[in-house]
Amino acid sequence: MKLHQLRDRPGATHRPKRVGRGPGSGKGKTGGRGMNGQKSRSGVALGAFEGGQMPIYMRLPKRGFNNPAAKRFAVVNLGKLQQFIDSGKIDADKLIDEAAMLAGGLVRRRLDGIRILSKGTLTAKTDIVASGASKSAIAAVEAAGGSLKIESDVPLPDDNGANGA
Repeated sequence: MKLHQLRDRPGATHRPKRVGRGPGSGKGKTGGRGMNGQKSRSGVALGAFEGGQMPIYMRLPKRGFNNPAAKRFAVVNLGKLQQFIDSGKIDADKLIDEAAMLAGGLVRRRLDGIRILSKGTLTAKTDIVASGASKSAIAAVEAAGGSLKIESDVPLPDDNGANGA
């Protein structure tokens, strides 16, 4: 069988009912919309309107708070990092920073930064730089003989006073 020979099974597709095409069509005159009223007109979007009754989105209690300024981090577990080191996608001898994690495919996107968590075990001695890390992740990396620095702790290269200081 070839692609151009593929067909739907007989009866699988139906032509759409054409509305407003005379009384013999079964959907003539009002086109299935009944007589007068708001819903018989075009351009009506009633959405959550419940006709005088208190709408459900107003009846239900509201709780909590969604912080619009909250930061979302891409999460990397130490066990997953060790898998990528073992498979050769990330080089443990070089500094593992956020760019290396992106290039190695460990994280898909950086979001507001990359945060290292301690799920799993890390056996390779590595130097890691990330936007954030849990205390247990820092302890696990140091126990393996490496170091984990938070990005704010890393000194930035000298910009020769370009920041106005």
